[in-house]
Amino acid sequence: MHWKKGKVNRDAQGNMNYYKDKAALITGGASGIGRAICEELGRMGAAVVVTDINAETADEVASSIKAAGGRAEAFKLDVTKKRDVEKIVERTAKKYGRLDFIFNNAGIAIIGEVRDMTPDLWKKIIDINLMGVLYGTLAAYPVMVKQGFGHIINTSSQAGLYVVSGSTAYAAAKHGVVGLSTSLRVEAADLGVKVSVICPGSIKTNIINSSTMLKINKEDFLNKLPYNPMPVDKAVKIILKKIAKNRSVIVLPFGASVMWWIHRISPGLWLTLCRFSMNYMRKLLREK
Repeated sequence: MHWKKGKVNRDAQGNMNYYKDKAALITGGASGIGRAICEELGRMGAAVVVTDINAETADEVASSIKAAGGRAEAFKLDVTKKRDVEKIVERTAKKYGRLDFIFNNAGIAIIGEVRDMTPDLWKKIIDINLMGVLYGTLAAYPVMVKQGFGHIINTSSQAGLYVVSGSTAYAAAKHGVVGLSTSLRVEAADLGVKVSVICPGSIKTNIINSSTMLKINKEDFLNKLPYNPMPVDKAVKIILKKIAKNRSVIVLPFGASVMWWIHRISPGLWLTLCRFSMNYMRKLLREK
C-alpha cells in the first residue's frame, strides 16, 4: 500500500492526526518506552513495524495493536547486526512505499563504576546503545533523503546530556547518541529529513530492573531511589506530541529538565552534586 505524503493536521478537538496512515519502524519495541510508542502509534492510525531481539514479545505487541483495530507487524531484530537493520528498513520502505518514522529505541543499562567494567561490557553497551542507533540512522537516512521527507527519532537519556553518577559507560554511549542526532539534524534539515533525540529521565519501565549492576545491591538500589518515575504511557504521549512539533531535544519528566538547566547554568555545582550522589551510591556497594 502506498500512501500520499501527509501534513500535520488536527481534528476539531485539537487532537493530533499527524501519525495517521504513516509508516513507523520501532526498534526495542517489545517493552518499555518502545512498546508504549508502538501501541500509541497504533491507536493513532499508523502502520507499526515492531522490532525487538525478543521475537515472542514483539509478536505480542503487534497482536495487541491489531486486536485493537490497528495495523502492525513484528520482526526479530538484533540492532548490533548492521545488515539485518538495513534489511528491515528496506523491507518497510518497499512494503509501504515510504518510511515516515524510524524510532531507534533499543537499549540496555549497565550501572556501576568504571573500575568494575570489563572491555566486554563496554563493547556490549556501545554496540547496542550507540552503534545500534547509528545503524538504524544510516539505513533510514538515504531512504528519507530520496523520498524527500521522514523523521529519525533516536532514544538517548538524561545521561546523554550531563554527568550521571555510576553510569559512565551508559553515559558515554548516550552522549554519542545526542551528538549524532543534533549534528545530523543540521545536515538533514534542507534535505527534508527531521531528526529528534529523546532524553528521558525517570520513566516507569523495566530497564532498571533488567539492568546489569556491578557490585551493587539491586534491591537496595531500587528501594532507595529518591523519586517516583513518570508513567510510561504519559511520557510517550508527551514525546509524540513534541515529535509532531519537530522538537530537537526532548527531555522529560520535569525533574530531568531541571537537572539539565542546573548543569548548563552551573556545571561546577552539578559536579559537586554528582560527587555527593556517587558517595551515596557507594554505600550500596556489595563486594562479591
